[in-house]
Amino acid sequence: MKTNFKLLAIIAFVGITLQSCSSEEEIELSAPIISNFEFGEGSDHTTDQVAYKGSDIHLEADITAEAVISSITLHIHGHDLSVGDNEVEWEFEQVYTDAKYLVINPTFHEHVDVPANIPAGEYHVELIVTDELGNTTEVEGHVDVLDPITLSDMSVDATAQRGKDLHAEFMIDAVNGIHSISVDIHAHDLAVGDGEVEWDFEKEYTEGYHDKNSVEFHEHIDIPATAPAGEYHIMFTVEDEDGNIKEYETHIDVTE
Repeated sequence: MKTNFKLLAIIAFVGITLQSCSSEEEIELSAPIISNFEFGEGSDHTTDQVAYKGSDIHLEADITAEAVISSITLHIHGHDLSVGDNEVEWEFEQVYTDAKYLVINPTFHEHVDVPANIPAGEYHVELIVTDELGNTTEVEGHVDVLDPITLSDMSVDATAQRGKDLHAEFMIDAVNGIHSISVDIHAHDLAVGDGEVEWDFEKEYTEGYHDKNSVEFHEHIDIPATAPAGEYHIMFTVEDEDGNIKEYETHIDVTE
């Protein structure tokens, strides 16, 4: 009897010890590992860490985990970016708990829309993975959000004589291709004298520009000899094939 009792005691001790070791192993499981974290322009699934306003960002990462994942958090925010006219600050945060992610070793793959009315510049990207044991791993990077249309090397006459022409030229870079370029010229409450006629100019330019990604706008606009002298407002509007718009405005003094 004593021998049997000792045997049972040894078996019980070994069982408790094994259970204790198993619990410790569960508690001490390693935190998730995030690898191959990449992001870039959504339409082409690039990895160049660049995105365009009005488009989307493609993000992807491999997650290696010893315990089931409980959540994946993505956070994108800017760094002291200047907010221009008609722009708003943008900060994105979302917690993903989709069934496809609540497993061991998921692959994170998402596309995030980038608003068209946010400041261009550098944005900080954080990806945070948490497993069911509370272990958390974070990886971070930066993405440059760019304007889909940029205008540079602006050269527009500041003064011009009526009866002559206005010269305007500048470079246009449009990642989605140029749809059209519009020019609008109008005056502000100019007095119309004898023999003069109020002058407003509106024209859409497509020939030689449509569907190009990079081109120099170079045009001469005739100013009627009957146009009242004074200050005129000029607005150049470039629209790309995705409907994004870039505007540039200036003034010209029309002289006699």
